[in-house]
Amino acid sequence: MKNKKIFYISLIIIVLMGVATIGAVGYNFLFNVNFSTPNNEKCLIFITENTTFSAFADTLSAKGYLKNRKSFENYAKMRGLENKIKVGCYTVKSGMTNRDFFNIVCNGWQTPVKLTFNNVRFKENLCSKISKQVNIDSAELYNYLNDSVFLEQYGFTPQTVLAMFIPNTYEVYWTISPYQFFERINKEYSKFWNETRTEKAAEIPLSRLDVAVLASIVDEETNKKSEKPIIAGLYINRLKKGMKLQACPTARYAAGDFTITQVLDFHTNIDSPYNTYKYHGLPPAPIRMPSIEGIDAVLNYAHHNHIFMCAKPELNGKHAFAATLGEHEKNVKAYYRAYREWKKNQD
Repeated sequence: MKNKKIFYISLIIIVLMGVATIGAVGYNFLFNVNFSTPNNEKCLIFITENTTFSAFADTLSAKGYLKNRKSFENYAKMRGLENKIKVGCYTVKSGMTNRDFFNIVCNGWQTPVKLTFNNVRFKENLCSKISKQVNIDSAELYNYLNDSVFLEQYGFTPQTVLAMFIPNTYEVYWTISPYQFFERINKEYSKFWNETRTEKAAEIPLSRLDVAVLASIVDEETNKKSEKPIIAGLYINRLKKGMKLQACPTARYAAGDFTITQVLDFHTNIDSPYNTYKYHGLPPAPIRMPSIEGIDAVLNYAHHNHIFMCAKPELNGKHAFAATLGEHEKNVKAYYRAYREWKKNQD
């Protein structure tokens, strides 16, 4: 009887130990660290509206983030989380457990992404750049950019809206909606146009829109930072004298072709309000999205007597400036002489 009792006690102990071992193995299988990233870096993973759980697991496995895919899938199934992952951008890092990861993606605790846009000429270009960085459809964004009723609340039109965009890098959520996007852009625009910049514009005097329009021309004239305030000053001199700006970039814009290397009489005679060879004053809207550098060059324009400019004979992308027509004509001759010589050497 005593031996039988000892046998049953031993059996119970063995069973309990087995259960404990199985439980420990199961716990480790489901709750231990299951994520690893290259060089222990923080990596981003994106979940779209059409992402299935299986496809999501495939992506994590393909990138090598999962140590044990079966553990990942079993944890999700056990907790009923397969259909609870939310659209967004999330951080994956080494040392995460299945529980850590699902807490993030099921609660929608997103990681902000860096949204950058600059060097934009047309609204189509802007939409393409934005849609590649956040979850906004480019066609939908383009429609907003051409919706006069929608843009009216921000004080812009489909023609002037590029002036509202201040090229920079912004932190936003990947799932930002078009409306949230415009709200953020307008907020950054208001922040950019602080009291100092507004006062400088008034002193010229130019409106914010006028500054953006002139800056867009300056940006197209040169990529040399040191020249931008000089060119801005030259055009402001022309405006104050009542002269036509005769800016080549505006003729290219009127022609719809920024690749034109030499502006000819045909281009300068295009009947467009944007063609400053044809009409006095500034164009009605920017000919591209103005850069911060270009805007500040206008606001801090160089004070001088120059009203003419042409490319330098060194053919280095810089300009020769002149206050008189005679001086300008000498500069033009020097440039064309150098250009013809360079062209001859290319043939």
